[in-house]
Amino acid sequence: MYDCTFRVLFWEFRFAQTMIFAVEEINNSSTLLPNISVGYKIFDSCGSTLPSTRAVMGLLNGQERTAEKTCSSHSSVHVIIGASESSSTIVINRKDYPSFFRTIPSDYYQSRALAKLVKYFGWTWVGAVRSDNDYGNNGMATFITAASQEGVCVEYSEAISRTDSSEEVARVIEVIRSGSARVLIAFLAQGEMDILLEEALKQNLTGLQWVGSESWITASHLTTKRYSGILTGSLGFTIRKAKIAGLREFLLQVNPSQDPQNSLLREFWETVFGCSFQSRLPGQIQCSGSEKLEDINNPFTDVSQLRISNNVYKAVYAIAHAMHNLLNCGQSAKLPTLSGEKVYFDENGDPSAMYELVNWQRNQAGDIIFVAVGSYDASLPNEIQLPLSVCSESCPPGFRQAAIKGKPICCFSCIACAAGEIMCLPCPLECWSNEDRSQCVPKVIEFLSFGETMGGLLAAFSLFGASLTLAVSCVFFRLRHTPLVKASNSELSFLLLFSLTLCFLCSLTFIGQPTEWSCMLRHTAFGASFALCMSCILAKTITVVIAFKATRPAKTVPQCSAALQRTSVLSCTLLQLLICVLWLIFAPPFPYKNTVHATEKIILECNLGSPLGFWAVLGYIGLLSLLCFILAFLSRKLPDNFNEAKFITFSMLIFCAVWVTFIPAYVSSPGKFTVAVEIFAILASSFGLFFSIFAPKCYILLVKPERNTKRHMMGRNH
Repeated sequence: MYDCTFRVLFWEFRFAQTMIFAVEEINNSSTLLPNISVGYKIFDSCGSTLPSTRAVMGLLNGQERTAEKTCSSHSSVHVIIGASESSSTIVINRKDYPSFFRTIPSDYYQSRALAKLVKYFGWTWVGAVRSDNDYGNNGMATFITAASQEGVCVEYSEAISRTDSSEEVARVIEVIRSGSARVLIAFLAQGEMDILLEEALKQNLTGLQWVGSESWITASHLTTKRYSGILTGSLGFTIRKAKIAGLREFLLQVNPSQDPQNSLLREFWETVFGCSFQSRLPGQIQCSGSEKLEDINNPFTDVSQLRISNNVYKAVYAIAHAMHNLLNCGQSAKLPTLSGEKVYFDENGDPSAMYELVNWQRNQAGDIIFVAVGSYDASLPNEIQLPLSVCSESCPPGFRQAAIKGKPICCFSCIACAAGEIMCLPCPLECWSNEDRSQCVPKVIEFLSFGETMGGLLAAFSLFGASLTLAVSCVFFRLRHTPLVKASNSELSFLLLFSLTLCFLCSLTFIGQPTEWSCMLRHTAFGASFALCMSCILAKTITVVIAFKATRPAKTVPQCSAALQRTSVLSCTLLQLLICVLWLIFAPPFPYKNTVHATEKIILECNLGSPLGFWAVLGYIGLLSLLCFILAFLSRKLPDNFNEAKFITFSMLIFCAVWVTFIPAYVSSPGKFTVAVEIFAILASSFGLFFSIFAPKCYILLVKPERNTKRHMMGRNH
């Protein structure tokens, strides 16, 4: 914000305040980088290459104070917005730093536009003066090359620096005065332009048509009467101006009280109002801090020509959108600002080169104003199509350059980037490259859904099983007074049918996108349903054994009271519920994004939380089924006409076979197929229990009702 004489440069200070304004807008936005605050650090380049380069290298190496000599630290600064001049940022080579972008068009296009401009007006004999830095030297070199192609000759090309002696500046003015060219191309930064104009006033340099670069052609401080005799009628290209809503109000709020420790704010205030906060010399005004910026008019408060300021504003928004897209696995070459302007970068990191042609004219009041008299768009096709002459064409998206041994660097081969990379840089963990590997896109999220064929079929079988169980319950209820239903212990039968309905329905909780609640519900519902089912079968098995071990079967039911059956079912089920509750308290299942099994997609699954809890639930069900099997097997030779133990034995064989097969299949199945295997095991074991126990009874109840008699139930031997 200072120049070499340590004067506060108002326009540079406005650039810094514009950056702060944009940062505060972004931090207050609910859509751009929500819940993320952007911070900043501002370093003064003093209008010189060395301090600005030192600051940049310090930021890159994590030495923000830039006093250290080593380069081994890491910086907390992730993005650097360069100075308004090229020399301090051009040292950052884009080939070494591919994330180097700019919001101001490359001076290459401006230089070519100036050559076309002088050709348009028929000025074929011109003089040239430039800043002796990268901005001026590179810009003028491009202009001279383009001008020669347009048939324009350059009489002289002089260079000046803001550190040159007055004698050297006077020599340059003398060259311009003595030359015969009446058109002067001034590719100068504002600092050199100020020095050149002061010397031009001393030597009364007039009668020239000035053609300026964008650095000074819209500098409002040059439109004063002091320079009007020299610069009136000047022409030049400048970047487009824009309006930034709320910026003027923000600038007018700047006050040293915002940060009393900020010496720059105090010096700015003293320079603006010609006062001092400390010294009380005779005749010197004491600063109170209550002075109002809205009462003065200077380049800081002038927002009528927001050109460089607008590009600072766009740079901050480009950074914010890039961070936002990175966090959301997106990528876009076009980024909108809050004012609605689109920011675009081409493959070289440059915006589209579009300029306004401005002319210095006097209004009715006699003041100099900038009038737009034309425009230049570098994206429009050239009048002459040049032949393409390259050793190797640029690599398409998804490929990288590889040097060819023994060939110049202009010759290279293109090697495809690996899957999951763009520009041969890996995508974030939850993203994957698209087909042409030009951008990162969110990975496909896989889970067993109702919409796919496998999920729909499993859901259909689940509902079919539940419906079938309810239908049998209705049959049993309607025929509850018949001998067969009574002999089957109707209370346990209805409870068993209810538990089987739950077993069928619990498989539905395994289908669909896993959530915190569904993950906890699916395993606990499965464990409780099958524990209730096994408890009912165990109670029925015990009832059958006691009934047929009695000397008089007709009196066995009173001996095995209903209260005892209920107690056994309740106690066995409650023990499983206790295991589930402990599991949910200490290590409940939770939704988990599995990115290890498949790199190109995310498998959304339920993490067990505690594998011990899962296997304890499964093991308890296995223990109950094993007890049922042993008791039923021992009772298999009871009287044939009413041997329910034989059917229970068969059902337990099916049940155990399904779950023993399930374990290796569950462990080895990938992704959503793990869930499908578990659902298949639930449905297969549920159908096995249902058909083994209830199919023979339904056959007698519905097909052979003549067998549904007490005599048949008792058998011939009794």
